[in-house]
Amino acid sequence: MRKISGLLLISLILCVACQFKLKNNADEEQSSLMSIVRYDRLEYRYLTTGDFSALQEMNTEYPIETRTLIEDVLKIGTATDPEINTKLLKFYQDTTLQMLLVDAETQYSNIDDLNKELNTSFIKLKRWLPDMDIPEVYTQISALDESIVVGNHTIGISLDKYLGKDYHIYNGIYSEAQRNQMTRDMIIPDALSFYLLSLYPLKDFETRQQTDRDLHMGKVQWIVNQAIERKVFNTRFVTAVEQYMRNNPKVSYDELMKMTDFSEFKLR
Repeated sequence: MRKISGLLLISLILCVACQFKLKNNADEEQSSLMSIVRYDRLEYRYLTTGDFSALQEMNTEYPIETRTLIEDVLKIGTATDPEINTKLLKFYQDTTLQMLLVDAETQYSNIDDLNKELNTSFIKLKRWLPDMDIPEVYTQISALDESIVVGNHTIGISLDKYLGKDYHIYNGIYSEAQRNQMTRDMIIPDALSFYLLSLYPLKDFETRQQTDRDLHMGKVQWIVNQAIERKVFNTRFVTAVEQYMRNNPKVSYDELMKMTDFSEFKLR
């Protein structure tokens, strides 16, 4: 009897160890899908201390991010301008921008929660939209310009646009409705939304009725709600999409996003 009990104990230990190993491997596979690049930390080092090594790394390791920041976000010149580094440094010497740099780095010293939500969301999106490319995601300080910048298979997140609805610098600049969206828990929903919009632009957007535009955004927001498992977006357009998908369970997410005929979406 003791021999049998011993064998059972050994088997139990081996099974637990095996399960533990499999769980660790699964967790590792999931966490390795993507990780947010902390480009903002290089910005902070250069723009607050003039650290030349940080500037070199910005230009050599992250040339696309740096060009996008200079030319498309801040619009202070071209990345090839011999004086652009000095212009960039001077631009951020404003007292308010220096405060934004410090507050963003303090508030986002740890972004493990963002990395986790980003990974779990993109794993689902990749399953639903298998042809979708996985983008590089990075953080930046944009001087209160664009919240999310999408391009060249990248997503740039401006941390200074997500410092909380009660952040003192936002008062007098943004409305209460805008400030309510400038929170940490909106970062991943916004990033996913803008990325999906870049992959599925609405054809003839400029000539479309506003209702069509809103329903197209409703499709994006409905999918994002499913990916993050939170009802972040809750408009009548999202509700119309939800009802349509409930009535048409065989429609894939890719087919949904490619739809340009909105006649079957019922608004209430």
